[in-house]
Amino acid sequence: MNKSRLEAFSDGVIAILITIMVLDLKIPMGTDFAALRPVLPLFLTYVLSFIFVGIYWNNHHHMLHATTRINGKILWANLHLLFWLSLVSFATGWMGENHFEALPTALYGVVLLMCAVAYTILQKCIIADEGENSKLALAVGSDSKGKISAALYVTAIGLAFFEHWISCAIYVVVALIWLIPDQRIEAKIAQA
Repeated sequence: MNKSRLEAFSDGVIAILITIMVLDLKIPMGTDFAALRPVLPLFLTYVLSFIFVGIYWNNHHHMLHATTRINGKILWANLHLLFWLSLVSFATGWMGENHFEALPTALYGVVLLMCAVAYTILQKCIIADEGENSKLALAVGSDSKGKISAALYVTAIGLAFFEHWISCAIYVVVALIWLIPDQRIEAKIAQA
């Protein structure tokens, strides 16, 4: 099966998800800087979520670029990832509207964790289909970056009930870890 249809569909869904997130932003009532204060938490959460969705889009693109074929398991794993990415908008709105309170901040982390799990499942499905010597398998290696991110998400979810600002800081750290496109995949593609 050709991967271009999967890539086009995923790109379209991700574009819609970003659009939905921005539609949740409320227009401030007033024309001075004080009018921005009530919408600042939602705006900051939107920026972080936009970065996360952008990271997934970028790495998804690189992963599919290293993939030669698609099967049914990969299609379902991709839909699983898109499902969790679609919940980012809800978690973003709830955390931002409630000014980073404990439960919304923890749920935000759960959604981010599940996005990471779904991405890993998709990655493993592709590697299972293409083999342990495929470009993607060699590029991913032991995936220490992914494992560290998952551990940070779990830590942040637990900390949300004690100090939600630390949880938010951990979410930012994970975003910073992944902000640069995955060079491992680009390097393996260039070698081929």
